[in-house]
Amino acid sequence: MKRVSRVLVTATTALAVAAAPAVASAESEEKDPPGLQGRLDDVVAAGAVGALAEVRGEHGVWRGTSGVAERGTAREVPVEGRFRAGSVTKTFLATAVLQLADEARLRLDDTVEEWLPGAVPDGDGITVRRLLDHTSGLYDYRKTLTLPPDPGFLNYRWRTWTADELVGRAVANPPAFEPPGSEYAYSNTGYVLLGQIVEEAAGRPYGEEIERRIIRPLRLSGTEMPGESPWIGGPHPRGYIPAEWGGRTHLVDFTEMNPSLLGAGGELISTTEDLNRFVAALLDGRLLPEDRLDEMTTPGVEGETYGLGLAWRDTSCGVRVYGNDGDALSYQSWSYSTEDLQHQVTIALTPNFNGNPDEAVDAFLNEAVCG
Repeated sequence: MKRVSRVLVTATTALAVAAAPAVASAESEEKDPPGLQGRLDDVVAAGAVGALAEVRGEHGVWRGTSGVAERGTAREVPVEGRFRAGSVTKTFLATAVLQLADEARLRLDDTVEEWLPGAVPDGDGITVRRLLDHTSGLYDYRKTLTLPPDPGFLNYRWRTWTADELVGRAVANPPAFEPPGSEYAYSNTGYVLLGQIVEEAAGRPYGEEIERRIIRPLRLSGTEMPGESPWIGGPHPRGYIPAEWGGRTHLVDFTEMNPSLLGAGGELISTTEDLNRFVAALLDGRLLPEDRLDEMTTPGVEGETYGLGLAWRDTSCGVRVYGNDGDALSYQSWSYSTEDLQHQVTIALTPNFNGNPDEAVDAFLNEAVCG
């Protein structure tokens, strides 16, 4: 490993860096952060309204932004801005499940039928473990929804969805595969069920349990489980979705929306700093004992890169990082760390759907870890 960056954050230094076509800013001791700012600008150029990131390495912390916080303005993305973290929520929920398992309040080999009788067909063959590692075979409820750019999606904006309703839509479809455990297929339905199981095991809503077990102990002041609240409190960039009508595709501001649509596996609101702190606490053993973390980093199906709510990827320099990524439609995020915590990176963006920023994000992650 060469370095993460020669850039160190100070508490009082803030610098705006011009980048066409984006407006960029960074907190650093150097006027031109080597590599990272340019890579973040590339992310915006590839298909984002705005982006923000925090990178932690052996030399300190770099935070930067690029693009704008709101279309049609020059307002900079707030470096401490909040965003919808999508499926990064799953890692929080999985951590709570594994804590409950460690306390013997549930077992990973318990079946869905034991906890939620009649919730899903053949629930006695699907275990908690299979929900966590996406090997349940349950149909993904999101595939049953009208999704952008269909303008019908806009009808969901203020609608409250119950867990039973989302699960019901999923199980009206045949399984993605059978038997459970034989294959891997990403399913948001499994995490909706896990949210219900946590409520049964803990005696309180899963959101409260995550706040009690993770958010408050780690003092993640920019993080919340909003439930049905449509608002993002504090500074944040605006998020957009595409919608087609009149023969054209329009970007519609979808910042405020009822997050019950995202369910127990997707409703989290957070910041780049908080997600880095959470992943660090998880990997260094503050949230789970070593044996549970080992389970979390073991794939349900050989060759996959997803364990019990935790994913991993190999960077261009061959270093493996652990974490998760999330797609909340109007917000996208990635949060990863090396196992030794020497390199951490979280990046979030508001897509403009004019291009695909994935490759640029990959390049940013590689730059952050490999230098």
